[in-house]
Amino acid sequence: MKLQINGDAVTIAPEWQDESLLMTLREHLGLVGAKFGCGVGACGACTVLVDGAAERSCLLRPADVAGRRVETIEGLAGPDGALHPLQRAWLDEAVPQCGYCQAGQLMAAAALLRQTPRPGDADIDRALAGNLCRCGTQRRIRRAIRRAAEDAA
Repeated sequence: MKLQINGDAVTIAPEWQDESLLMTLREHLGLVGAKFGCGVGACGACTVLVDGAAERSCLLRPADVAGRRVETIEGLAGPDGALHPLQRAWLDEAVPQCGYCQAGQLMAAAALLRQTPRPGDADIDRALAGNLCRCGTQRRIRRAIRRAAEDAA
Protein backbone atom coordinates (compact mmCIF):
# COMPACT_ATOMS: atom_id res chain seq x y z
CA MET A 1 0.00 0.00 0.00
CA LYS A 2 1.22 3.50 -0.83
CA LEU A 3 0.37 6.62 1.17
CA GLN A 4 0.97 10.29 0.46
CA ILE A 5 2.79 11.64 3.53
CA ASN A 6 4.30 15.12 3.69
CA GLY A 7 4.22 15.29 -0.11
CA ASP A 8 6.02 11.98 -0.63
CA ALA A 9 4.63 8.66 -1.76
CA VAL A 10 5.63 6.07 0.85
CA THR A 11 5.15 2.33 0.84
CA ILE A 12 3.54 0.80 3.90
CA ALA A 13 4.71 -2.75 4.52
CA PRO A 14 1.91 -5.31 4.86
CA GLU A 15 2.63 -5.96 8.54
CA TRP A 16 1.91 -2.27 9.33
CA GLN A 17 -1.36 -1.99 7.44
CA ASP A 18 -3.50 -3.09 10.40
CA GLU A 19 -1.73 -0.86 12.90
CA SER A 20 -2.92 2.64 13.77
CA LEU A 21 -1.71 5.41 11.50
CA LEU A 22 0.04 6.87 14.54
CA MET A 23 2.13 3.75 15.17
CA THR A 24 2.77 3.35 11.44
CA LEU A 25 4.06 6.93 11.24
CA ARG A 26 6.21 6.61 14.37
CA GLU A 27 7.51 3.05 14.29
CA HIS A 28 7.51 2.18 10.58
CA LEU A 29 8.30 5.55 8.99
CA GLY A 30 10.29 7.23 11.80
CA LEU A 31 8.02 10.30 11.87
CA VAL A 32 7.88 10.70 15.65
CA GLY A 33 6.38 14.20 15.89
CA ALA A 34 2.85 12.94 16.50
CA LYS A 35 2.75 11.56 20.04
CA PHE A 36 0.86 8.72 21.67
CA GLY A 37 -1.21 10.23 24.46
CA CYS A 38 -4.47 8.47 25.20
CA GLY A 39 -4.93 6.13 22.24
CA VAL A 40 -8.66 6.90 22.05
CA GLY A 41 -8.66 10.25 20.22
CA ALA A 42 -9.38 12.36 23.29
CA CYS A 43 -6.11 14.23 23.89
CA GLY A 44 -4.99 15.44 20.45
CA ALA A 45 -1.28 14.66 20.89
CA CYS A 46 -1.39 12.53 17.74
CA THR A 47 -3.09 15.13 15.50
CA VAL A 48 -2.10 15.14 11.83
CA LEU A 49 -3.73 16.76 8.82
CA VAL A 50 -5.62 14.58 6.38
CA ASP A 51 -6.55 16.52 3.26
CA GLY A 52 -6.01 19.65 5.35
CA ALA A 53 -8.33 18.68 8.23
CA ALA A 54 -7.10 17.90 11.74
CA GLU A 55 -7.50 14.18 12.47
CA ARG A 56 -6.46 11.92 15.33
CA SER A 57 -3.94 9.47 13.89
CA CYS A 58 -4.48 7.01 16.74
CA LEU A 59 -8.02 6.41 15.44
CA LEU A 60 -7.05 5.84 11.80
CA ARG A 61 -5.50 2.93 9.96
CA PRO A 62 -3.28 3.37 6.90
CA ALA A 63 -6.14 2.17 4.64
CA ASP A 64 -8.30 5.01 5.98
CA VAL A 65 -5.96 7.58 4.44
CA ALA A 66 -5.06 5.79 1.20
CA GLY A 67 -5.45 8.24 -1.67
CA ARG A 68 -5.52 11.21 0.71
CA ARG A 69 -2.82 13.72 1.68
CA VAL A 70 -1.38 13.23 5.17
CA GLU A 71 0.71 15.97 6.75
CA THR A 72 2.62 15.55 9.99
CA ILE A 73 4.50 18.13 12.03
CA GLU A 74 7.63 17.07 10.15
CA GLY A 75 6.02 18.32 6.94
CA LEU A 76 4.82 21.65 8.30
CA ALA A 77 8.09 23.49 7.66
CA GLY A 78 8.98 24.46 4.11
CA PRO A 79 11.00 22.17 1.85
CA ASP A 80 14.02 24.38 2.48
CA GLY A 81 13.61 23.88 6.24
CA ALA A 82 12.19 27.35 6.83
CA LEU A 83 9.81 27.26 9.76
CA HIS A 84 6.09 27.58 9.12
CA PRO A 85 4.67 30.91 10.40
CA LEU A 86 2.98 28.99 13.23
CA GLN A 87 6.25 27.40 14.29
CA ARG A 88 7.98 30.80 14.30
CA ALA A 89 5.11 32.35 16.27
CA TRP A 90 5.16 29.43 18.74
CA LEU A 91 8.81 30.20 19.48
CA ASP A 92 8.34 33.99 19.49
CA GLU A 93 5.49 33.71 22.01
CA ALA A 94 7.36 31.14 24.16
CA VAL A 95 4.50 28.65 23.93
CA PRO A 96 6.33 25.36 24.54
CA GLN A 97 6.70 24.05 28.04
CA CYS A 98 7.06 20.28 28.21
CA GLY A 99 6.41 20.05 24.46
CA TYR A 100 4.47 16.79 24.46
CA CYS A 101 1.23 18.25 23.10
CA GLN A 102 2.84 20.87 20.87
CA ALA A 103 2.89 18.96 17.57
CA GLY A 104 -0.83 18.23 17.91
CA GLN A 105 -1.55 21.83 18.88
CA LEU A 106 0.41 23.12 15.89
CA MET A 107 -1.33 20.79 13.46
CA ALA A 108 -4.77 21.75 14.79
CA ALA A 109 -3.77 25.42 14.48
CA ALA A 110 -2.56 24.88 10.91
CA ALA A 111 -5.91 23.34 9.98
CA LEU A 112 -7.69 26.29 11.60
CA LEU A 113 -5.66 28.90 9.71
CA ARG A 114 -6.23 27.14 6.40
CA GLN A 115 -9.98 27.24 7.02
CA THR A 116 -10.18 30.57 8.88
CA PRO A 117 -7.21 32.82 7.99
CA ARG A 118 -8.14 35.51 10.56
CA PRO A 119 -9.54 33.56 13.55
CA GLY A 120 -10.88 35.18 16.69
CA ASP A 121 -10.33 33.78 20.17
CA ALA A 122 -13.57 31.78 20.03
CA ASP A 123 -12.45 30.17 16.74
CA ILE A 124 -9.08 29.31 18.26
CA ASP A 125 -10.63 27.91 21.43
CA ARG A 126 -13.04 25.76 19.40
CA ALA A 127 -10.35 24.45 17.06
CA LEU A 128 -7.99 23.51 19.89
CA ALA A 129 -10.58 22.38 22.46
CA GLY A 130 -9.72 18.72 21.87
CA ASN A 131 -5.97 19.22 22.28
CA LEU A 132 -5.18 18.78 25.94
CA CYS A 133 -2.31 20.72 27.49
CA ARG A 134 -1.58 20.81 31.18
CA CYS A 135 1.13 23.46 30.99
CA GLY A 136 -1.37 26.33 31.00
CA THR A 137 -0.04 28.11 27.92
CA GLN A 138 -3.42 28.62 26.28
CA ARG A 139 -3.13 32.43 26.25
CA ARG A 140 0.28 32.18 24.59
CA ILE A 141 -1.13 29.67 22.10
CA ARG A 142 -3.89 32.13 21.17
CA ARG A 143 -1.32 34.93 20.77
CA ALA A 144 0.88 32.72 18.61
CA ILE A 145 -1.99 31.76 16.32
CA ARG A 146 -3.09 35.38 15.97
CA ARG A 147 0.53 36.37 15.28
CA ALA A 148 0.92 33.70 12.59
CA ALA A 149 -2.35 34.84 10.99
CA GLU A 150 -1.09 38.44 10.92
CA ASP A 151 2.27 37.39 9.49
CA ALA A 152 0.54 35.37 6.75
CA ALA A 153 -1.79 38.26 5.81
